Amino acid sequence: METPTDTPTDAATDTPTPYQTVLDEVAPRLKRLRAQRGLTLAALSEETGISKSTLSRLESGQRRPSLELLLPLASANRVPLDDLVGAPEVGDPRVRLKPHPLPDGGTVVPLTRSPGPLQAYKMIIVDRGPEPDRRTHEGYEWLYVLNGRLRLVLADHDLVLGPGEAAEFDTRLPHWFSSADGQPVEVLSLFGRQGERMHVRAKPKA
Repeated sequence: METPTDTPTDAATDTPTPYQTVLDEVAPRLKRLRAQRGLTLAALSEETGISKSTLSRLESGQRRPSLELLLPLASANRVPLDDLVGAPEVGDPRVRLKPHPLPDGGTVVPLTRSPGPLQAYKMIIVDRGPEPDRRTHEGYEWLYVLNGRLRLVLADHDLVLGPGEAAEFDTRLPHWFSSADGQPVEVLSLFGRQGERMHVRAKPKA
């Protein structure tokens, strides 16, 4: 059986260093992230190329995490390496967000930094034309308009939301959204798996 590597200690006091506490928390964090994604060890092994036995020892604390193991795990769990390790703060409180272009114009910025049943996004939505191209997919979405006017076509409804207004809907219903007046719309979006609900209202288009 593989045993943990020697515990780093302060030579003067023979007590664990502050970094030992950080390392000790990696094992339960890895197990929690895998559970949140609903993955088995076998599925995670196939995704990362790390053997099931190694993953099991990492999650039980029987093996110390190395960079070559943490990098593929951070990528698979879609979290920054610092978050996976729980690295100590370095005094810079800024969160560096990475915007991504939307296929039909506009921008989306993921706000959630860890996997989970509910994900948050900030979106800049542009004019996508007058003819709705409705889509369906699994999930539940909540939209809140920060700035501008948003046109939301949902099943048989045609809605316009202004700043401070919101809508929630099952994304299995055909839906589409665009700028209502040709100007970019700034929107906060919360997206959850089926069954995740938020209770807000939107008024019909005049």
